[in-house]
Amino acid sequence: MPPQERNKFAMTLRNLDWLTVAIYLLMVVAGAISIYAASYDFDEASIFSFDEFSGKQLRWIVLSLGLAFVLLLVDARMYETYAYPIYIFMLVLLAVTPFVAPDIKGSHSWIVMGPVSLQPAEFAKFATALALAKLFSGYHFTLNAKAGNYLRAITIIILPVVLILAQNETGSALTFMALFFVLYREGMSGLILFVALLSVVVFVVVVKFSESVVIGIPGGEFAVLALVQVMTAVMAVVYSKRFEVTRNLVLWFAGAGLLLWVLAGPCSVELPGLALMLGIEGVAVAYLIVEAIRLRCSKLFIAAGAAVYGVVFMFSVHMAFNYLQPHQQMRIKVVLGIEQDLRGAGYNVNQSKIAIGSGGLTGKGFLNGTQTKLKYVPEQHTDFIFCTIGEEEGFVGSVVVTALFLTLILRCISIAERQPGVFARVYAYCVASYFMFHFCINIGMVIGLCPVIGIPLPFFSYGGSSLWGFTILLFVMLRLDAARRWR
Repeated sequence: MPPQERNKFAMTLRNLDWLTVAIYLLMVVAGAISIYAASYDFDEASIFSFDEFSGKQLRWIVLSLGLAFVLLLVDARMYETYAYPIYIFMLVLLAVTPFVAPDIKGSHSWIVMGPVSLQPAEFAKFATALALAKLFSGYHFTLNAKAGNYLRAITIIILPVVLILAQNETGSALTFMALFFVLYREGMSGLILFVALLSVVVFVVVVKFSESVVIGIPGGEFAVLALVQVMTAVMAVVYSKRFEVTRNLVLWFAGAGLLLWVLAGPCSVELPGLALMLGIEGVAVAYLIVEAIRLRCSKLFIAAGAAVYGVVFMFSVHMAFNYLQPHQQMRIKVVLGIEQDLRGAGYNVNQSKIAIGSGGLTGKGFLNGTQTKLKYVPEQHTDFIFCTIGEEEGFVGSVVVTALFLTLILRCISIAERQPGVFARVYAYCVASYFMFHFCINIGMVIGLCPVIGIPLPFFSYGGSSLWGFTILLFVMLRLDAARRWR
């Protein structure tokens, strides 16, 4: 290495965020130990055996450390310069993957090269983060300046999602939705996040209560229409600042609702419930439009639009749900408590909860977990690695792991906020969003709060592609951060 390059590298090391590096090293070591515990074989007790998952993971860890070193050697400006070419290359690779990848449990997402299998979707994460950061760092680029800017940003996020869905990898595709938090940080209206949250609530309610009937309407649809009415009234007062607008809406909803209850209940009149509820909401929307024009309050159009969106999305829920694969539908039903299926779709989660619960406060001790040793939890060394931690290390160990992830995420946010340039800031927020999504969803599915979608726990789950992908994400961020004092 030339003296000039050695000086640059020495300066990089001096400016490196060593706390984040220490967290990374601690997590990968803890991950290797957890994988050893999850895949422990009584006949093969060595953690270093390349015939076991633990030994293979140690090999990936060593390679990851070498990869991290290389990433730190690269000039920080190169990541910004070649952001788009890297992104385009990954899109091409994702497009080719379904045609060359073998069928592995119904998924065509792994490229096999001899003894090594790599999943391009894991590497597409950092490529998409680079492209998004490059877009936002463009000359005079402001997300809210024009609608076309939103279209460009969303296109960068959605393209890899579409290509990964073509590989039948729904879980990996969903992780890219975390990047919408970055858009929010860079100026996207909180209303969009509200709409996204509303969509999730509507989906859950419609599916959860589809079997019950209220005034001739499926319980889910009735609950959603009632929720839309409440939302309409609240948004009306927030946007118009006129009490009389909300008052009139509340009186209309309450009066119409009371009339429906009297007719359907004491009077036992058979009513076209859905048509009447839609009519009630339609009158409210028309009223909001009239008031928006009369009061010259354009924001009331947003309230009217939100009400229409809620109703339209409600009717699309069953269509979207029926589009899912049968096993995906069953997983959602299990999470929502509609089905039990303890021997099928609900088996993994049920056994995982038993394992975590049996750990108690301090756990059963290293290599003493019965659920783990007897292989009751399938995929316990990959997606369900957290249940091994919960069983053997108990509540205390689970809290420690949770604290490590929260510290890492907060550290990424802190690094993002101290960046002098837009590119590094947006990229760091992308990294934080990815980690937050993976951590929350993986832990959620292991304890039964989320459907099982098959995404790993960063640095803990077994897998070379996952470890390399997250290592690249993290150390590119650290390289950009180390160069901030030179700019």
